Amino acid sequence: MRTFIICSNYKAPQENFPATNMKISRKILGLLVLCIPAWGLAGTTALDTAIEDTVKTNEESRLSQKTIDHLADDANAMLQEYRITLQQTDSLKSYNQQLEKLISTQSETLASIVKQLDSVEETQRNIVPLMLNMIDVLEKFIALDMPFLMDERQARLQIVKEMMDRPDVSLPDKYRRIMESYQIEMDYGRTINTSSDAIVQDNKKYTVDTLRIGRVALLYQTLDGRQSGYWDKQGKTWKTLPAEYNQSIAKGILIARKQSPPDLFMIPVQAPERSQ
Repeated sequence: MRTFIICSNYKAPQENFPATNMKISRKILGLLVLCIPAWGLAGTTALDTAIEDTVKTNEESRLSQKTIDHLADDANAMLQEYRITLQQTDSLKSYNQQLEKLISTQSETLASIVKQLDSVEETQRNIVPLMLNMIDVLEKFIALDMPFLMDERQARLQIVKEMMDRPDVSLPDKYRRIMESYQIEMDYGRTINTSSDAIVQDNKKYTVDTLRIGRVALLYQTLDGRQSGYWDKQGKTWKTLPAEYNQSIAKGILIARKQSPPDLFMIPVQAPERSQ
């Protein structure tokens, strides 16, 4: 607030002015002194008010601009979020389409699996009796075959029979073991083998070396090499061979043991049976 004060040192000559005029002049001067500060005070107040209004207006404009900036930032953020949402929506659409294809394929696969399971159950119902029949045939075959490696073959057969009653063994494993037993029995017909066995002939027990030539012939020779014989398939018994076969059978035993190189040797062979 500014105040203007006017001071005057002027003295009017008393001799030129009457006293009455002097009084009037002093009153006018006093009024001027009082009016001038009042006018200055009123002008200053109006200016300050204008300045304050301007400052207030500027502050309001600044706040309005700040609000506008915030709203613009929010709008930009929402626009960016909207664009991201659109991208995510497009991605989800593509993903959902792919999932629909996968679900369709899986449904078809599931239907096929269910059908196969039904077929497997039916196959199991049919294959179990077949496997039991295969074991029965194998048992009869071993009983009717030439008596070689009987302990080993009977033990293998017993394992397969017991395995059929075990729930912890899968059906494919059971079938595989049965087929392995059949394969081993088939291999016996293509190999030559010798082993030490105890046989009974004419109610006498002998410890002998047996010589198996596939399934063509099963021969034996006593440990001293003086007696040899063969298994008679028709009579299901052991029979003695002439002494002339002793050397040939002894040679075959050495070849089977891999103690002699392969060579020809003579063995008796029964004539094939005539089919009925």
